[in-house]
Amino acid sequence: MRTTSRLIVATLIAGSLAMSGCASNSSSPNVFTASQAQREQTVRMGTVDSVRAVRISSNNGQPSGLGAVGGGALGALAGSTIGGGRGSVATGIIGGIGGAVAGNAIENSVAMRDGVEITVRLDNGDMRAITQTTTGEIFRAGDRVRLLSSGGVTRVTH
Repeated sequence: MRTTSRLIVATLIAGSLAMSGCASNSSSPNVFTASQAQREQTVRMGTVDSVRAVRISSNNGQPSGLGAVGGGALGALAGSTIGGGRGSVATGIIGGIGGAVAGNAIENSVAMRDGVEITVRLDNGDMRAITQTTTGEIFRAGDRVRLLSSGGVTRVTH
C-alpha cells in the first residue's frame, strides 16, 4: 500500500473514532428527547436524603467495537511500516493487537460520564434513588427537590 493510501485510511479511521465519541445518550436532567417534549410529567416533592458521585457508561458497558477495529487498523498500519519484508508483517500483527486493545480502552473511557445518585424521601415517606448525569446543579442532604417522571424516566431538579 502506498504511503498516500495509508495516510487516507488512517485519517478516515481516526475521523470515525472521533465522531463516535460525539454520539452518546444523555442521562442529564436538562436534556429531553423530542418525544419527551410537551408531554405531561408527574411531579412529586421530596427531600434529599443522600447524594453520592457515580460514573455513568453511555454505551451501557458494551463498546461498539469501533474503537477496537479502528485502533487495530491504525496499529497494524503503523506496525507494518516498521521493518521490512517478514519483519513488517510481524510488527503489523503486533501493532494491530496493541492498537485494538488501546482502541477498546479509549472507546470505553470516552463513554464514561460523571453522574450523581440522589436518594430522595418523598413527602409520603417513600424513598426513591435516581441516577443522572452531573450538570453543575448541586444537591445536598436536606434540599427540597422535585422528581419529574414520565414514561419511565425520572429527573431530580430543585
